[in-house]
Amino acid sequence: MSDGKTLLVGDVGGTNARFALARMEGGQIVLDHHESFPAEQYPTFLGGVKAFIDGCETKPSGGVIAVAGPVEDGAIDLTNSPWAVSETELQTLGLNPVKLINDFEALAWGAPVIPPENLERLGGPEAGDPHATIAVLGPGTGFGVSALIRDAHGQEMAMPSEGGHACFPPGDTVEDEILRILRRRYDRVSIERLICGPGLLNMHRALAEIDGRETHIEDPAEITKTALADPDSPCGATLARFCAILGAVAGDIALTTGARGGVYIAGGIAPRILPFLKASPFRQRFERKGRFKDYMADIPTWVITHKHAALLGAARVAFSEAE
Repeated sequence: MSDGKTLLVGDVGGTNARFALARMEGGQIVLDHHESFPAEQYPTFLGGVKAFIDGCETKPSGGVIAVAGPVEDGAIDLTNSPWAVSETELQTLGLNPVKLINDFEALAWGAPVIPPENLERLGGPEAGDPHATIAVLGPGTGFGVSALIRDAHGQEMAMPSEGGHACFPPGDTVEDEILRILRRRYDRVSIERLICGPGLLNMHRALAEIDGRETHIEDPAEITKTALADPDSPCGATLARFCAILGAVAGDIALTTGARGGVYIAGGIAPRILPFLKASPFRQRFERKGRFKDYMADIPTWVITHKHAALLGAARVAFSEAE
Protein backbone atom coordinates (compact mmCIF):
# COMPACT_ATOMS: atom_id res chain seq x y z
CA MET A 1 0.00 0.00 0.00
CA SER A 2 2.66 2.54 -1.09
CA ASP A 3 4.61 2.65 2.20
CA GLY A 4 7.09 5.51 2.29
CA LYS A 5 5.03 7.91 0.19
CA THR A 6 3.76 11.21 1.56
CA LEU A 7 0.57 12.37 -0.12
CA LEU A 8 -1.62 15.44 0.13
CA VAL A 9 -5.24 14.99 1.18
CA GLY A 10 -7.85 17.71 1.35
CA ASP A 11 -11.48 18.28 2.27
CA VAL A 12 -12.82 21.52 0.85
CA GLY A 13 -16.38 22.65 1.56
CA GLY A 14 -18.34 25.81 1.06
CA THR A 15 -17.05 27.28 4.33
CA ASN A 16 -13.76 25.63 5.34
CA ALA A 17 -10.75 23.98 3.72
CA ARG A 18 -8.88 21.21 5.54
CA PHE A 19 -5.59 19.68 4.45
CA ALA A 20 -3.20 17.06 5.81
CA LEU A 21 -0.29 14.88 4.79
CA ALA A 22 -1.06 11.17 4.61
CA ARG A 23 1.31 8.23 4.95
CA MET A 24 0.99 4.50 5.48
CA GLU A 25 2.37 2.97 8.67
CA GLY A 26 1.94 -0.75 9.27
CA GLY A 27 -0.88 -0.88 6.74
CA GLN A 28 -2.79 1.92 8.51
CA ILE A 29 -3.39 5.46 7.28
CA VAL A 30 -1.70 8.14 9.39
CA LEU A 31 -2.58 11.82 8.94
CA ASP A 32 -0.03 14.50 9.87
CA HIS A 33 0.31 18.27 9.63
CA HIS A 34 -3.40 19.06 9.79
CA GLU A 35 -4.40 22.57 8.81
CA SER A 36 -7.84 24.14 8.55
CA PHE A 37 -8.78 27.63 7.45
CA PRO A 38 -11.83 29.53 6.15
CA ALA A 39 -12.10 29.12 2.39
CA GLU A 40 -12.47 32.91 2.09
CA GLN A 41 -8.90 33.33 3.43
CA TYR A 42 -7.49 32.71 -0.06
CA PRO A 43 -9.02 34.21 -3.22
CA THR A 44 -8.22 31.11 -5.28
CA PHE A 45 -8.33 27.37 -4.59
CA LEU A 46 -4.86 26.93 -6.06
CA GLY A 47 -3.49 29.62 -3.75
CA GLY A 48 -4.88 27.83 -0.70
CA VAL A 49 -3.34 24.49 -1.71
CA LYS A 50 0.00 26.14 -2.49
CA ALA A 51 0.05 27.89 0.90
CA PHE A 52 -0.47 24.56 2.66
CA ILE A 53 2.27 22.78 0.67
CA ASP A 54 4.70 25.68 1.21
CA GLY A 55 4.22 25.23 4.97
CA CYS A 56 5.09 21.51 4.88
CA GLU A 57 8.63 20.37 5.58
CA THR A 58 8.00 17.15 3.63
CA LYS A 59 6.52 17.87 0.21
CA PRO A 60 3.76 15.56 -1.03
CA SER A 61 4.33 13.78 -4.33
CA GLY A 62 0.66 13.45 -5.22
CA GLY A 63 -2.71 13.52 -3.59
CA VAL A 64 -6.49 13.54 -3.55
CA ILE A 65 -8.67 16.52 -2.65
CA ALA A 66 -12.32 16.04 -1.78
CA VAL A 67 -14.52 18.95 -2.81
CA ALA A 68 -18.14 19.94 -2.18
CA GLY A 69 -19.68 19.62 -5.61
CA PRO A 70 -19.66 17.55 -8.80
CA VAL A 71 -16.26 16.86 -10.41
CA GLU A 72 -16.46 17.03 -14.20
CA ASP A 73 -13.53 16.15 -16.46
CA GLY A 74 -11.09 16.58 -13.60
CA ALA A 75 -12.35 20.05 -12.69
CA ILE A 76 -14.55 21.51 -9.98
CA ASP A 77 -16.60 24.67 -9.54
CA LEU A 78 -17.69 24.42 -5.91
CA THR A 79 -21.46 24.52 -5.44
CA ASN A 80 -21.45 26.85 -2.39
CA SER A 81 -18.15 28.68 -2.92
CA PRO A 82 -16.54 30.94 -5.56
CA TRP A 83 -13.54 28.60 -5.75
CA ALA A 84 -12.80 26.62 -8.93
CA VAL A 85 -9.78 24.43 -9.84
CA SER A 86 -8.69 21.57 -12.08
CA GLU A 87 -6.36 18.60 -11.70
CA THR A 88 -4.19 20.11 -14.45
CA GLU A 89 -3.71 23.29 -12.39
CA LEU A 90 -2.88 21.26 -9.28
CA GLN A 91 -0.16 19.42 -11.18
CA THR A 92 1.71 22.73 -11.50
CA LEU A 93 2.32 22.43 -7.73
CA GLY A 94 4.25 19.17 -8.24
CA LEU A 95 1.35 16.87 -7.43
CA ASN A 96 1.33 13.89 -9.78
CA PRO A 97 -0.83 11.91 -9.68
CA VAL A 98 -3.49 14.21 -8.27
CA LYS A 99 -7.23 13.66 -8.24
CA LEU A 100 -10.35 15.63 -7.32
CA ILE A 101 -13.30 13.71 -5.92
CA ASN A 102 -16.65 14.65 -4.40
CA ASP A 103 -16.48 15.24 -0.64
CA PHE A 104 -19.18 12.71 0.18
CA GLU A 105 -17.54 10.19 -2.13
CA ALA A 106 -14.49 10.60 0.13
CA LEU A 107 -16.68 10.11 3.21
CA ALA A 108 -18.05 6.90 1.70
CA TRP A 109 -14.50 5.57 1.31
CA GLY A 110 -13.64 6.72 4.82
CA ALA A 111 -16.70 5.39 6.69
CA PRO A 112 -15.58 1.72 6.96
CA VAL A 113 -12.20 2.68 8.49
CA ILE A 114 -13.47 5.15 11.09
CA PRO A 115 -12.57 3.93 14.60
CA PRO A 116 -15.64 2.80 16.62
CA GLU A 117 -14.99 5.50 19.22
CA ASN A 118 -15.66 8.10 16.51
CA LEU A 119 -19.15 6.78 15.74
CA GLU A 120 -22.32 7.48 17.75
CA ARG A 121 -25.26 5.11 17.33
CA LEU A 122 -28.62 6.57 16.35
CA GLY A 123 -30.60 3.35 16.53
CA GLY A 124 -30.93 -0.03 14.92
CA PRO A 125 -28.65 -3.06 15.37
CA GLU A 126 -25.02 -2.71 16.42
CA ALA A 127 -23.76 -3.70 12.96
CA GLY A 128 -25.08 -3.97 9.43
CA ASP A 129 -24.40 -6.54 6.72
CA PRO A 130 -20.60 -6.34 6.15
CA HIS A 131 -21.02 -7.22 2.47
CA ALA A 132 -23.82 -4.76 1.72
CA THR A 133 -23.81 -1.17 0.53
CA ILE A 134 -23.43 1.62 3.07
CA ALA A 135 -24.85 5.13 2.61
CA VAL A 136 -23.28 8.36 3.84
CA LEU A 137 -25.24 11.60 3.94
CA GLY A 138 -25.58 14.74 5.96
CA PRO A 139 -26.12 18.45 6.40
CA GLY A 140 -23.53 21.17 6.63
CA THR A 141 -23.27 24.22 4.41
CA GLY A 142 -25.16 22.05 1.93
CA PHE A 143 -26.48 18.47 1.96
CA GLY A 144 -24.27 15.66 0.68
CA VAL A 145 -25.06 12.09 -0.33
CA SER A 146 -22.95 9.12 -1.37
CA ALA A 147 -22.80 5.35 -1.05
CA LEU A 148 -20.10 2.69 -0.94
CA ILE A 149 -21.16 -0.37 -2.90
CA ARG A 150 -19.69 -3.58 -1.44
CA ASP A 151 -19.99 -7.26 -2.33
CA ALA A 152 -19.18 -10.65 -0.78
CA HIS A 153 -15.81 -10.72 -2.57
CA GLY A 154 -14.50 -7.61 -0.83
CA GLN A 155 -14.92 -5.36 -3.86
CA GLU A 156 -15.83 -1.73 -3.15
CA MET A 157 -16.86 1.20 -5.31
CA ALA A 158 -17.86 4.65 -4.06
CA MET A 159 -20.74 6.35 -5.81
CA PRO A 160 -20.49 10.15 -6.17
CA SER A 161 -23.90 11.75 -6.01
CA GLU A 162 -25.77 15.03 -5.95
CA GLY A 163 -28.64 13.46 -4.03
CA GLY A 164 -29.00 16.53 -1.81
CA HIS A 165 -30.58 18.28 -4.78
CA ALA A 166 -33.35 15.70 -5.13
CA CYS A 167 -36.85 16.96 -4.34
CA PHE A 168 -37.87 17.47 -0.72
CA PRO A 169 -40.41 14.78 0.25
CA PRO A 170 -42.99 16.08 2.79
CA GLY A 171 -44.12 13.44 5.28
CA ASP A 172 -47.15 15.08 6.91
CA THR A 173 -49.48 18.05 6.63
CA VAL A 174 -47.06 20.45 8.35
CA GLU A 175 -44.36 19.54 5.84
CA ASP A 176 -46.91 19.96 3.04
CA GLU A 177 -47.31 23.55 4.24
CA ILE A 178 -43.54 24.06 4.52
CA LEU A 179 -43.21 22.93 0.90
CA ARG A 180 -46.02 25.25 -0.22
CA ILE A 181 -44.38 28.24 1.51
CA LEU A 182 -40.92 27.53 0.11
CA ARG A 183 -42.31 27.15 -3.40
CA ARG A 184 -43.09 30.87 -3.34
CA ARG A 185 -39.34 31.50 -3.12
CA TYR A 186 -37.95 28.48 -4.98
CA ASP A 187 -39.73 27.12 -8.03
CA ARG A 188 -38.34 23.69 -7.11
CA VAL A 189 -37.68 22.81 -3.47
CA SER A 190 -34.80 20.38 -2.97
CA ILE A 191 -33.74 18.56 0.20
CA GLU A 192 -30.86 21.03 0.54
CA ARG A 193 -33.29 23.95 0.77
CA LEU A 194 -34.28 22.60 4.21
CA ILE A 195 -31.66 20.17 5.53
CA CYS A 196 -28.49 22.24 5.86
CA GLY A 197 -27.43 25.39 7.73
CA PRO A 198 -29.27 27.89 5.49
CA GLY A 199 -32.13 25.38 5.18
CA LEU A 200 -32.63 25.45 8.95
CA LEU A 201 -33.37 29.16 8.65
CA ASN A 202 -35.79 28.50 5.75
CA MET A 203 -37.62 25.97 7.91
CA HIS A 204 -37.76 28.24 10.95
CA ARG A 205 -39.32 31.05 8.92
CA ALA A 206 -41.83 28.69 7.31
CA LEU A 207 -42.89 27.26 10.67
CA ALA A 208 -43.28 30.77 12.06
CA GLU A 209 -45.61 31.62 9.19
CA ILE A 210 -47.61 28.44 9.76
CA ASP A 211 -47.94 29.32 13.47
CA GLY A 212 -48.85 32.95 12.70
CA ARG A 213 -45.94 34.43 14.62
CA GLU A 214 -43.01 36.68 13.73
CA THR A 215 -39.37 35.72 13.84
CA HIS A 216 -36.38 38.01 13.57
CA ILE A 217 -33.68 35.34 13.64
CA GLU A 218 -31.16 35.71 10.80
CA ASP A 219 -28.50 33.19 11.82
CA PRO A 220 -29.02 29.39 11.77
CA ALA A 221 -26.54 29.07 14.65
CA GLU A 222 -28.92 31.08 16.85
CA ILE A 223 -31.69 28.58 16.13
CA THR A 224 -29.48 25.68 17.14
CA LYS A 225 -28.16 27.41 20.26
CA THR A 226 -31.65 28.33 21.46
CA ALA A 227 -33.06 24.88 20.65
CA LEU A 228 -30.38 23.11 22.66
CA ALA A 229 -30.95 25.44 25.61
CA ASP A 230 -34.76 25.23 25.42
CA PRO A 231 -36.15 22.30 23.40
CA ASP A 232 -39.72 23.51 24.05
CA SER A 233 -39.09 26.85 22.32
CA PRO A 234 -40.06 27.61 18.70
CA CYS A 235 -36.39 27.05 17.84
CA GLY A 236 -36.64 23.65 19.52
CA ALA A 237 -39.65 22.83 17.35
CA THR A 238 -37.66 23.85 14.26
CA LEU A 239 -34.70 21.68 15.16
CA ALA A 240 -36.96 18.71 16.00
CA ARG A 241 -38.60 19.04 12.58
CA PHE A 242 -35.14 19.31 11.01
CA CYS A 243 -34.09 16.03 12.68
CA ALA A 244 -37.34 14.32 11.69
CA ILE A 245 -36.95 15.26 8.03
CA LEU A 246 -33.28 14.23 8.16
CA GLY A 247 -34.42 10.80 9.38
CA ALA A 248 -37.04 10.51 6.63
CA VAL A 249 -34.53 11.49 3.95
CA ALA A 250 -31.90 9.09 5.36
CA GLY A 251 -34.46 6.31 5.18
CA ASP A 252 -35.32 7.14 1.58
CA ILE A 253 -31.64 7.09 0.65
CA ALA A 254 -31.18 3.75 2.44
CA LEU A 255 -34.05 2.31 0.39
CA THR A 256 -32.74 3.82 -2.85
CA THR A 257 -29.19 2.51 -2.41
CA GLY A 258 -30.03 -0.75 -0.63
CA ALA A 259 -27.82 0.32 2.29
CA ARG A 260 -28.18 -2.82 4.41
CA GLY A 261 -24.63 -2.20 5.64
CA GLY A 262 -25.71 0.91 7.52
CA VAL A 263 -26.28 4.63 7.16
CA TYR A 264 -23.71 7.17 8.36
CA ILE A 265 -24.72 10.77 9.10
CA ALA A 266 -21.87 13.15 8.34
CA GLY A 267 -21.49 16.91 7.92
CA GLY A 268 -20.90 19.67 10.42
CA ILE A 269 -24.34 19.92 12.03
CA ALA A 270 -25.15 16.43 13.38
CA PRO A 271 -22.20 16.14 15.81
CA ARG A 272 -23.06 19.54 17.32
CA ILE A 273 -26.66 18.56 18.09
CA LEU A 274 -26.01 14.93 19.00
CA PRO A 275 -28.00 14.65 22.29
CA PHE A 276 -30.93 16.50 20.69
CA LEU A 277 -30.72 14.31 17.57
CA LYS A 278 -30.74 11.10 19.64
CA ALA A 279 -33.90 12.25 21.47
CA SER A 280 -35.59 13.45 18.27
CA PRO A 281 -37.98 11.62 15.90
CA PHE A 282 -35.00 10.87 13.59
CA ARG A 283 -35.08 7.08 13.97
CA GLN A 284 -38.88 6.91 13.99
CA ARG A 285 -39.03 8.71 10.66
CA PHE A 286 -36.12 6.64 9.33
CA GLU A 287 -38.06 3.43 9.92
CA ARG A 288 -41.49 4.79 8.92
CA LYS A 289 -41.51 3.28 5.44
CA GLY A 290 -44.83 1.44 5.36
CA ARG A 291 -44.45 -2.16 4.20
CA PHE A 292 -40.66 -1.86 4.54
CA LYS A 293 -40.61 -0.98 8.24
CA ASP A 294 -38.99 -4.33 9.17
CA TYR A 295 -36.41 -3.87 6.41
CA MET A 296 -35.52 -0.46 7.83
CA ALA A 297 -35.38 -1.69 11.44
CA ASP A 298 -32.45 -3.94 10.47
CA ILE A 299 -30.34 -1.03 9.19
CA PRO A 300 -28.06 0.64 11.77
CA THR A 301 -27.61 4.41 11.77
CA TRP A 302 -24.59 6.29 13.12
CA VAL A 303 -23.29 9.84 13.39
CA ILE A 304 -19.67 10.30 12.32
CA THR A 305 -17.84 12.34 14.97
CA HIS A 306 -14.35 11.89 13.47
CA LYS A 307 -13.13 15.37 12.49
CA HIS A 308 -11.14 14.11 9.52
CA ALA A 309 -13.32 11.32 8.12
CA ALA A 310 -13.24 12.76 4.58
CA LEU A 311 -9.44 13.01 4.78
CA LEU A 312 -9.28 9.30 5.69
CA GLY A 313 -11.38 8.51 2.64
CA ALA A 314 -9.30 10.77 0.41
CA ALA A 315 -6.18 9.02 1.70
CA ARG A 316 -7.62 5.58 0.81
CA VAL A 317 -8.14 6.81 -2.74
CA ALA A 318 -4.78 8.57 -2.88
CA PHE A 319 -2.80 5.47 -1.95
CA SER A 320 -4.74 3.29 -4.39
CA GLU A 321 -3.99 5.84 -7.15
CA ALA A 322 -0.29 5.98 -6.19
CA GLU A 323 0.28 2.22 -6.42
